[in-house]
Order: sequence, then C-alpha cells, then structure tokens
Amino acid sequence: MENLPGIKKYNGIDTLFVHNEPFIVLGGEIHNSSASNLEFMEENVWPNLKGLNMNTALIPIYWELIEEEEGVFNYSILDGIIDQARKNNMHLILLWFGLWKNTESTYVPGWVKKNSNTYFRAKKVNGEVTNTVSPLCQTAIEKDANALAHIMEHIKEIDEKQNTVIAIQVENEIGLMGTDRDYSIEGESEFAKNVPAEIEKEFSVQGNWKECFGYEAGEYFMAYYYAKAVEYITKAAQKEYNIPCYANAWLEQYPWHLGSYPCGGPVASMHKMWKLIAPSLFCLAPDTYVSYVPQVMEEYTQNGNPLFIPEVRKDAVTASYALYAFGKYNAIGYSPFSIEEYGMNPEAIQKPPMELMIALNIDPTSFDIEGSKEYLARVYGLMEEIKPLYFKYRGTPNLKSFVKTSEIDYGTFFEFENYDFQIGYAPKQPKKPVAAGMIYQVGENSFYIIGMMCNINILPKLGENKKVDILKFEEGEFENGEWKCSRVLNGDEKMALHLKDKLSCYYIELYKY
Repeated sequence: MENLPGIKKYNGIDTLFVHNEPFIVLGGEIHNSSASNLEFMEENVWPNLKGLNMNTALIPIYWELIEEEEGVFNYSILDGIIDQARKNNMHLILLWFGLWKNTESTYVPGWVKKNSNTYFRAKKVNGEVTNTVSPLCQTAIEKDANALAHIMEHIKEIDEKQNTVIAIQVENEIGLMGTDRDYSIEGESEFAKNVPAEIEKEFSVQGNWKECFGYEAGEYFMAYYYAKAVEYITKAAQKEYNIPCYANAWLEQYPWHLGSYPCGGPVASMHKMWKLIAPSLFCLAPDTYVSYVPQVMEEYTQNGNPLFIPEVRKDAVTASYALYAFGKYNAIGYSPFSIEEYGMNPEAIQKPPMELMIALNIDPTSFDIEGSKEYLARVYGLMEEIKPLYFKYRGTPNLKSFVKTSEIDYGTFFEFENYDFQIGYAPKQPKKPVAAGMIYQVGENSFYIIGMMCNINILPKLGENKKVDILKFEEGEFENGEWKCSRVLNGDEKMALHLKDKLSCYYIELYKY
C-alpha cells in the first residue's frame, strides 16, 4: 500500500514519509512501564504532553503482557494506546520490549523465563548465568519473531489507513553486560568456528573469531549474533506490515572496556557488522545522556546511517541539540526520555541514584527539567511551522547550523557566498539552553536567522574593501512556512544581533558600501 509510512529519499536525503508527506518526528519517549495500564496513561501521561508541540510519542509494548499465555495474544492495551494516541492527535513509535531490554530479558513472558533449558541464557567466562537469553538461542528468537509478527498483523488490520503507528523499535539497548561474549556451551562452540563467509568477505579476514578480530573478537561475535537475531525478528514483522524498523544503542562510553557497556549492541564501532547483517533496519539509533551529544550525532551519521535519536537527555540543553540535529544532520526525529515529566513539578521527579549515574557515566544534569518544557516546545513548534523552508534548504550550502559543543567551544565561523558570519557563543548557564541555531540564505543578500544564546557579527568576504550593514531587519515568526513580521528593528537594535535564551527568529537583508 503506497500510503504506508516509509523511509524515502527526498532531495537525496533519507526522510520519513507519513501519508506520502515528508515528516519530522518531534517526539518524546515515556517511562518504561507507564504504558502497562491505560488508566495510568490517561491520568498521568497524556495530560503532561500538552503544550510540548509534539507530534509523536515513543511508547513501549510488552511481550509479557501481550502473550502472557503461549500462543494466546491479548491486544487490549495495544489497542487502547493507539486509540488514546488518536484522541491526542499523536503518532506512535512503538518500542518492542521483547527478548531484550537494557541487555536483560526482563519483559519476556513467564513461560520463557521459567524454561531456561529451552530458552537458554548467556553465561560469563566463570560459568555464571546471566539474566539475558542468549542471541544464539534460535528457539527464543523464533518465539519473539512470531509474537511481533502477530502484533504487526494486528496493527495493519486496525491502523493501515490512519498510520497512527509510524515505526517500530526492535528490542531495546541490547548486548551483554559484565562480559565480552556468551560463554555458554553453544557460545563456546560457535566462537571456535571460522567466521561466516559474508564476514570474511566484508572484513577481509579469514579464520575463527579470535584469529580474525583479536582483542575485540567477543564483541564482533556478539554483534553478529545480535544483529542476526534482530534481522530475523524484523523480517518476520515487516512481512506482516512493512513499516520502518530500527534498533537503538546503549553507547560505548567510559570506562570503555568490553562488558562495561552492552557488548554486541549497535554501538558506533559495530555499525559495519550491524549494517551488513541487519539490512532491514532503516537506522541504528543512539540513546545519549552524556555531555557530548553533538559528538554522538556525528558518529551516528557516518556511512549513510540516518540520524534518529529515540532517547536523549531532558534538561534545557536538549532544545539546543534538537535544533542542531535537524539543522546539521537532517535528523529523522528527536525524542527526550521520560517526556511526561516535563509536565510535572521538578521537585517531585525522582532521579536515578548518583552512584548509578556515575557508574554509567551519565551526566547528572541531563535529568534536570527546570525550564526544559518551554525551550523544547519552542523548538518543536518552530520546526513544525518552518517545514517548507527546512525541506527546501536542508542539505544545501544555504542552510548552516551550529551548537556549542563544550565549555571551551566559544563560537564558529560560516562562509556564505557573499558574506561571512562570525558567531560567538554565550557561556553555558544553569537551566538554560546552550548556543544553537540555523542560518538560511534565501537570496543573494537575504537571510533568516534562527537561534539562541549567541551574538552574530556579519563580515564582508576576506580581502573585500567594504563594510556590511543591514538594509532590513525584521523580528517575527513562521506560520505554515510563511514569514510573519512582528517588528521592524533599526537604530540600537541593529547594532548587534544578540540572541538570548528564548529561540528568536529574524529576517535580514544586507548591503555593502
């Protein structure tokens, strides 16, 4: 059916289409267990999403609740979530909490948990059994694939025309923690064998896993089997209803040794393996709570991987990163985690324990939500209104985007055809966004400037013996892609372009003398 959501090229850029129109996911992911009860969702989640200018909610669906009895499927909660989303004028990206969620098999049905002989678990080198069903367990993979295929068949029956559900996340932050690989009997047997022919060809190697990949052999081994499992599950699901699917990653980060992060997941260093073995996924997506989000964006746009950020920090700076993700990297979408908390009193929100955040190298400020709702809503609202301009200029030299990447990043310099822009970043301030923005050149001498927390100085080209001045300076907004001037600025106001913490929009026409 041509009307299905899908990833297509639009002016050469991978773009999500919904109802045959290019679509930007202005999203938010809810807490892990919120969607297990429809009344809880009605009372505690949907009301808190009001005023954020979101168009998509990322919501889990749970294998243990849908197939509590083997072979018997209960879609009541799924149907209810879809109905609630429609009533709230929201699209859905469903997160399949199947075999693996944050490395462990915690959302599998009880009949899987209790039968560890059939659905065997991965083991550590000392023989310790983990709480993770091994990705070498084909029987478990087939059961997971069967469940998701039934779910997709059902979604097709009730949603093919409306397209409430626009994408599926297959599993969640998979990999093995505390070990580089599975040391079960099955794992040991397969690890000793020569790598598959497709691996030999793609990586130009020969021999067993250790001979081919040395110190990182365990991680490459697990990446192969996890990607193989996800591909099997994804193909079964898309056979029933072919909408976009992706996998998300718990990042490889400090202290970086194998097993300190989920080994075998789609971290940046394993993208080549994942892209080879799981081609049915439209992208590999980062979950990022670190202080270097722009660096992660750069890593996850390499080798043609479209950028989609399904989980990200939720403090005020997330608004800056959202603007940059769209402006710089043509992101499919952006989605802070536990988005419903934006509608709560910041003092009532329970944060992860400090020792846990330190152990996982999570920036503690990433959970501070004071001011976040207003800043993110402003960015989301702008992206919705500016879509015609954005889709026309993204990926061209006429759109340039910036963000403050660190405490010692003081600014940037943009070269347009006739003018140069010197952008100075304001110092980072608590509970405020960092410097970020987009500059669109829409004529020989005319620009739209959208940004916050920076000063902009416009210069003639190097070696040009002229001065630059502003001929027209308008402050305003966009409505359905059209510029609406609210004030014409002159005098003191045009002496310097000073953008404060609230996202500002200007139209300028320049001249030289």
